[in-house]
Amino acid sequence: MTNSIKKQGENAFINKLRNLLGMITSSRQLTVFVVLAAIILLALLISILMRTGRSSSSGANLNTFTARRDDLAIAVTESGSIKARNTIDIKSEVEGQATIISIVPEGAYISQKDVDNGKVLVELDSSNLTEQLAQREIDFVSAEASYAEAKENFDIQLKQNESDITEAELKVKFALMDFEKYLGEIVANRFTKDINPAQNPTGGISSLLEDPNLGGAALQKLNELLDNIKLAESRLERAVDTLNWTRKLREKEYVSDTELKADELDVQSLKIQKEQTGMDLELFKRYDFPKQVEQLLSDYREAGRELERTQARARSKLAQAEARLKSSKAQFDMKKERLEKTKRQISACTIKAPAPGLVVYSSSGDFWRRRDRPIEEGGTVYERQTIIELPDTSEMIAEISVHESSVDKVKPGQKATITVDAFPDQKFNGEVLKVAPLPDPQRGWLSPDLKVYATQVSIKGSFNFLKPGMSAKVEILVEQLDGVIIVPVQVVANREGKKVCYCLTTRGTEQREVRTGSFNDTFVQITDGLQVGEEVLMNPPRLTVPTTLAQTKEDSKEPQKAENESRRPGRERADDEKRPKRVQGEEKEREPKAGSAGMERFQNLSEEEKAKLKQRFENMSDEEKKKIMAKMREEFKQQGQAKQD
Repeated sequence: MTNSIKKQGENAFINKLRNLLGMITSSRQLTVFVVLAAIILLALLISILMRTGRSSSSGANLNTFTARRDDLAIAVTESGSIKARNTIDIKSEVEGQATIISIVPEGAYISQKDVDNGKVLVELDSSNLTEQLAQREIDFVSAEASYAEAKENFDIQLKQNESDITEAELKVKFALMDFEKYLGEIVANRFTKDINPAQNPTGGISSLLEDPNLGGAALQKLNELLDNIKLAESRLERAVDTLNWTRKLREKEYVSDTELKADELDVQSLKIQKEQTGMDLELFKRYDFPKQVEQLLSDYREAGRELERTQARARSKLAQAEARLKSSKAQFDMKKERLEKTKRQISACTIKAPAPGLVVYSSSGDFWRRRDRPIEEGGTVYERQTIIELPDTSEMIAEISVHESSVDKVKPGQKATITVDAFPDQKFNGEVLKVAPLPDPQRGWLSPDLKVYATQVSIKGSFNFLKPGMSAKVEILVEQLDGVIIVPVQVVANREGKKVCYCLTTRGTEQREVRTGSFNDTFVQITDGLQVGEEVLMNPPRLTVPTTLAQTKEDSKEPQKAENESRRPGRERADDEKRPKRVQGEEKEREPKAGSAGMERFQNLSEEEKAKLKQRFENMSDEEKKKIMAKMREEFKQQGQAKQD
């Protein structure tokens, strides 16, 4: 009776799982990945439930295992996919967006000969760029002419500045020479050195005539005036002597009055000449000399100022010419860069094979891109978008995701064995290349509680039949234990926070606490609690609390009592009001409340077993998931048929 009730509860739980599966698959808003994950989890629960039910119904058939001393290989086994170790991403270098005119078929193999011959992989539309090229060439020629003109103007201005500055410097030099010529080099140098050009030097100029170092035209003029005075004085003295002599002769009447008057006129004339020479000297000292000195000094100062103005004008004009030259040069460089860029863009529209490899479209591994923006002739690609992935199939690797519970065991350099699902009878050797320092962010986003680390494993040798994307299983040897006591992992159960085994003795089944060490998917090391040769139960009892006969009878009456209670008048309408509306595809027949039994069995698994089961199904390939779906659908169909019978 108890077995029939248990069977009825299991069938009810299976029906609930089928209804839940129908609800999940009918929602169009869920992604394919979530649906697959839900299906896998449901299949796992069903398989555990059915396996547990079969083991409990077997009753007296007790399977045992004899603990033995043996070698234990500790390995981490994960599923993943085959990838090329070196992959070249061929991206679009055309700005904006471009249309694909032609592209090589996906799956084609590019050989070294194709690379040498410059095989074209992708050709993008370059019609708009070709139209821009003509305008770019016109702009470039115009900018080149402007740049040449600005460069010539700069050279001309540079030479003109040199001429203007040289002329101004000569004026300063000539003005200084005139000043030195008039005063003499010694006095002129001392004068220009001691006197500030900004000051008025008139007060001290007259004293220069008394300077013994005076020279030049001023000294010559001064000497000339002094000589004239001396000459006038000597002539006057002779005239006076002649007049005195003539007067004496006139008294003796040797000369006439006319001759006397003539001598008197000569004396008078020479007196006037003497006064005139003295006046000339005075005018020279007071007016002519200072005026000439100031004029020459002013010319010298003005020549210096003109030199400064000429230099400033030269710098200004040169700066303007240089600015125009730089502007023209910048325009020229910009137009040239635009022209070269347009040429590069046109050249980038033709993408040639850079290296040998297998042609794989970038949208092949992405469902959304394959649906919305597929890589095909007539499709649109954007700048920096990967068009083709060109993996080098001569050197392949296996990329797996290691669960966080095992990532500390995996180290680079560890030996590994790779099995490809497409070739299950062939084993490939390799070693761990690297382990990611951080968990996979994509897996963390899809399942926050799952932390896995991307790990790359090399495949020794070159195999042409290995293709990127193939599902593979990698077994990494992390430790080798020799001569230890081992038992299957399923014989160890968790009871009240302790690890126990159920040993078969002459007195019956005995629960015994054990200590475990390292373990793999099949066996676990027993460090304490078991001896070699002892027999342990392969399937530990699920419950350790005994069940009385009265409780069994009460359990058998519970379904009938619930059914009778539900058929009472007035009860059926209330239940219908509380019952939620059924979705399309849900079973219409009333189900007994037996789903809690399957969930309880799943929850009785240890945390380690749950993590391993969860990790195993998360890392399944798409092919394995499809097989599970097909198998589960077949089981649903068989169970539905059995229920109808």
